[in-house]
Amino acid sequence: MKGIDHIGIAVHSLEKALQLYTGTFQLSHIKTEVVESQKVKVAFIDVNNSKIELLEPTSDDSKIKKFLDKKGEGIHHIAFKTDDIYQELENLASQGVRLIDETPRIGAGGALVAFIHPKTTFGVLYELCQKQK
Repeated sequence: MKGIDHIGIAVHSLEKALQLYTGTFQLSHIKTEVVESQKVKVAFIDVNNSKIELLEPTSDDSKIKKFLDKKGEGIHHIAFKTDDIYQELENLASQGVRLIDETPRIGAGGALVAFIHPKTTFGVLYELCQKQK
């Protein structure tokens, strides 16, 4: 793993959250996109060597909607950068780490992503993220 790529924060409204991050905190909004496969709209905020990913559900059956209903707004996951997500998943599985995704899927920006189950990581949901070249 090559460090933290981003921290995902679940929000009810991207519009309101963006006002805080770009207005009050004066950070740069990189881009916004919809990830249909995950039923979420995301906005990325630049924080120098990392990013904040704001996540707003686009459907009542979105995992982010379920998270918001259960826990409210806040940190959803921490994403680690990797150059070889397949190798990372294989290494983690061989060490008995419980995976949500045994094979990567396409996430925001076309990146390959896979999640590690929080029951293995002291209650924290981690994502592996490999940017496409």
